[in-house]
Amino acid sequence: MAYQVIIPAAGQGKRMEAGKNKVLLELNDLPILIHTLNVFQMDKACDGILLAINPEEEEEMKMLLEENQITKILAFVPGGKERQYSIHNALKQVKKDGIVLVHDAARPFVDKELFRPLIEAAENKGAAIFAVPVKDTIKKAAGDIVAETVERTSLWAVQTPQAFRISILKEAYQKAEEEDFLGTDDASLVERLGQEVVIVKGNYDNIKLTTPEDLYFAEAIIRKREQRL
Repeated sequence: MAYQVIIPAAGQGKRMEAGKNKVLLELNDLPILIHTLNVFQMDKACDGILLAINPEEEEEMKMLLEENQITKILAFVPGGKERQYSIHNALKQVKKDGIVLVHDAARPFVDKELFRPLIEAAENKGAAIFAVPVKDTIKKAAGDIVAETVERTSLWAVQTPQAFRISILKEAYQKAEEEDFLGTDDASLVERLGQEVVIVKGNYDNIKLTTPEDLYFAEAIIRKREQRL
């Protein structure tokens, strides 16, 4: 059940309107990035973390990791212009075969107790993703006019981490590079190989912090978790 995880943390986070890398914003007195890294730091099955960063932030990152006793970083990898390029840079540093997870740095509420079925699915089928059923009615539009209402029973909102056999993900990224294809997530690259991707039901708390409004939801999740203790 051992795995390595790639975490891209080099984005500018412009939609957060923070004026800096959003994963360095504090949430409950800790940077978002540290909340996320702690999940993997505390998971015994995690063999190591490859962190894709903006090289200009490397010293700040090193200080944060030391202050918060994050010891599983295998390598700092230079981030690219797009998330996909950052992950490809990190993937090139993964030397052994096995399972690799890819997780968004701005998803600090992922539940490591759900990792087992995700990793088992990736081991058995080659690729697996966390997702949750879509709750809202979805409309397809042409400009600002509704074209159709999409049947939502087959729709899932995709999350991370996503889990893959390392050999499959490397092949998918190599194909994408050769064909100059930019995907929406890692699974979309793997799907282009004709590879089956298994859905494992995730948790609605596993939100991605993208806009200022998301921070309100994050604080509510923290309060909910504190009440359970």
